[in-house]
Order: sequence, then C-alpha cells, then structure tokens
Amino acid sequence: MEIKIRVAVEKDFARIIELIHELAVFENQTDQLVNSADRMKAEKEFFNCFLAETPDGKIVGYATHIFCYYTWVGKSLYMDDLYVLPEYRGKGIGTLLIKEVIDYARETKCHRLRWQVSNWNSKAIVFYKSLGAVINETEQNCDLSF
Repeated sequence: MEIKIRVAVEKDFARIIELIHELAVFENQTDQLVNSADRMKAEKEFFNCFLAETPDGKIVGYATHIFCYYTWVGKSLYMDDLYVLPEYRGKGIGTLLIKEVIDYARETKCHRLRWQVSNWNSKAIVFYKSLGAVINETEQNCDLSF
C-alpha cells in the first residue's frame, strides 16, 4: 500500500480530532479528551503533526510532536501521539510515521526524541524496542490540568 507522509494543515484538524478520539477509546481514556478542532485552530502555532494518507486522500494515522528542552541533554523533540487506524496496522505505516519524526528531530538538530508508551501496550513496546528505543520504567507522568 502506498502511503504519503505529510505535514498536517488546518483543514485536517477535524479529521485529526476524530483520530485522537479513536486513540482515547483505544486507551480507555475518553473522559480525559477535552481538545477540539476549534481549540486546535486557536492554538495552531503550538500544534505540529505528520499525517499518513492513502492515495485516495484518507488520513489513516498521525504523529504529533513538540520541541522541548531537557536540562540533561538540551534541545529535544517530544512525540505526544503516534496512532494508526486498527485496519491499517501491520502495514508499516507506524514505522513510516515514527521515522518521519526521527528524521525531523535529526534535521532540526535535536539531541533526543522522547515519547511515552503505556505499560499495558505490549505490541507498541516491542515495536519501539525494535527501533532501538530505551524504555525507562522508573519515570511516572505528573500532570496538572488547567
């Protein structure tokens, strides 16, 4: 299957929110999802996303990312989400998306790419380890929502 990876634009936001909702369902955390396409439009200068698109224009996956600075290593890229529709998994689309993020991190002279994986998501853990990722099992998320 031929898949095009491209940068998301504002007209994609409604579809991206649909996919984010599907990810929230997959992770059984729909109660945590408060974002919307309107919020994304209002905050678009903070939103960075690569999309996986089929030849007929269907968006079947995405990877979001932001720049950050980690005091121990310096400029870094944080990948917030990597999601591929269930019926398109196992076709290399997740690999294409994460490689785009990795390439972008290198091109922009980042020293680290970081992301999280749920400890129950064994398929993702195997996938990330196959890329050479080191999974830190000590760190825990700390969130304050406003």
